[in-house]
Amino acid sequence: MSDGKRLIYILWPSFIVAGVATGVVFTVFDPTDLRFFDREITLSRTAVYSIGFFLFWLFAAGSSALTCFFQRSSADLNRPRGAPFDRPQTPPGKGTVH
Repeated sequence: MSDGKRLIYILWPSFIVAGVATGVVFTVFDPTDLRFFDREITLSRTAVYSIGFFLFWLFAAGSSALTCFFQRSSADLNRPRGAPFDRPQTPPGKGTVH
């Protein structure tokens, strides 16, 4: 799998989750009522919505990236540096016999 495809697999689902999470959280909480370390937030509602969305996106992307990281096979982990991910590697001495 190419790096571009892997990046899409991570960022697209996390973008959707961030959108849903932003909608749910800010339906329940009004940005003007939020406090950060017992201090009032002086940013506009739009700024708080935007920051919230990008934080949700960051956390969801981290979760998706960890999923991609942990789903790798032993062939992916043991491949020589620079070898493509899609081609299985044959162990030394286990080549094809003609």
